[in-house]
Amino acid sequence: MGEAETCEIIGGRTEIKDVDSFLSRLKSIARRYNVAIQVFDASKVAGAEHLRVAVEKALRARRRGKCIAKDFSVEILLYAAGRRHVSKALEMGVSENTKEVAVTLVGDSKNIELARDEILEILERDDDVLELSKRKKESLMKFFGITDAELEAVGEEKLGLLVLERVAMLDVQK
Repeated sequence: MGEAETCEIIGGRTEIKDVDSFLSRLKSIARRYNVAIQVFDASKVAGAEHLRVAVEKALRARRRGKCIAKDFSVEILLYAAGRRHVSKALEMGVSENTKEVAVTLVGDSKNIELARDEILEILERDDDVLELSKRKKESLMKFFGITDAELEAVGEEKLGLLVLERVAMLDVQK
């Protein structure tokens, strides 16, 4: 991946029967097209902006030589999760129970297009799963450690901003 890196975020629905084979297929696509691919359980994603900011911060960390992880896809995951520890960040990943996924692709725009076409063979595109909805509230609050008092202080409509604050805090924790 070089100077002309772009990012695309895809929301979709799928049935994951075997996490390892699902991830292996994505890893194979990533290698084939030289793109970074990271997949998330969409219930822990506070909108496309959440992932866009995580990718931007991971790209900036890489440009500055300040990455936490050796693998750039993992760096994206750490920022999206707002955590330094991979084991905790992985809780944002997919499992056999995951039906709605969010996928980030980072790389050359032509390669992203080719990778996206293959990814859409294994999931049904539905960008609505990216949206910050009321049904995600409990999952997001628990994962990001947002308290009722905190949410009450800013207003429920600002839940996404509280998540973005956690993402931004990872730079401070480094």
